[in-house]
Amino acid sequence: MLRFLIRRIALGAFVMLAVTLIIFGVFFVGPGPAYVARRLAGREAPQATVDLIRHRLLLDRPLYVEYLHFLDRLALHHDLGYDYFHQQPVSSVLKQAWPITASLAVGASVLWLLIGVLSGVLSAVKRGSIWDRLVTVSALVFYSVPAFVLGLLLLYVFYFRLTLAGIHLFPGQGYTYFTASPIKWLEGLVLPWITLALISAAAYTRLTRGAMLDVLGEDYIRTARAKGLVERRVIYRHALRSALTPVVSQFGIDLASLLGGAVLTETVFGLPGLGYTAVSSIEQQDLPVIMGIVIVAAAAVIVANIFVDLLYAVLDPRVRLH
Repeated sequence: MLRFLIRRIALGAFVMLAVTLIIFGVFFVGPGPAYVARRLAGREAPQATVDLIRHRLLLDRPLYVEYLHFLDRLALHHDLGYDYFHQQPVSSVLKQAWPITASLAVGASVLWLLIGVLSGVLSAVKRGSIWDRLVTVSALVFYSVPAFVLGLLLLYVFYFRLTLAGIHLFPGQGYTYFTASPIKWLEGLVLPWITLALISAAAYTRLTRGAMLDVLGEDYIRTARAKGLVERRVIYRHALRSALTPVVSQFGIDLASLLGGAVLTETVFGLPGLGYTAVSSIEQQDLPVIMGIVIVAAAAVIVANIFVDLLYAVLDPRVRLH
């Protein structure tokens, strides 16, 4: 298991190195040093500031020196650069946005995993019944609804209409940090969690149902039943464990994507997370923040894939041999 983990971490480190090379090429080599220095400084910055930035980032040196300097600042000093537009380090901008996106992603992922897996198991076990049809139709409906439409609908019903009736359950927009008020933090995230969970759970319902139907037809499941094992044990201990492999794969991809920023959901509910910050930075042409978000999102995808590989090894020990 340890060798398996070391191989996966080494592979992840190699992929991250390749990502930094691509980011460096896109943001530094392609536009040219003069343009990059001007974009980093801002359109209104004096030429002296542009020249200073170009010198500090070694943009007047050979490309390999620039890249090694970029890699040194990123890997050894965890320096994502300086946001000249807001006059603060990029890491400070991301530290404000990251807890918001992480809160949204973790809460929503727990909900959609529970809803999707449990409804998928129910649909597979009750195949052909009214429950199967109800779950299938519900999954198709929510899978077809865009996130911003469902989010606005929930805001209209549970914020606007209830507020008119004098009932104040959920805030309309905004975010309250957990350290400031746990209750208000929870109230502000319930509707965004439900929005993402209902849409994402639909895919997990279909994945779990399909995988469960395949597994329930296997010989070892029939053998377990022939031995007299309780049906609940057969379903949840034997069948579900084998059926979770595609679910884990999809979960890793979805969670990593969400940690990179849920643009539509954060915009609808006024959550200044990574997605919202990315949109604002693109509108303002704030290059350092855009680069920082790209790097953080790439790292989230890589870490999530390592986590998924470990779950694979737990669910199926044969994976460790590859």
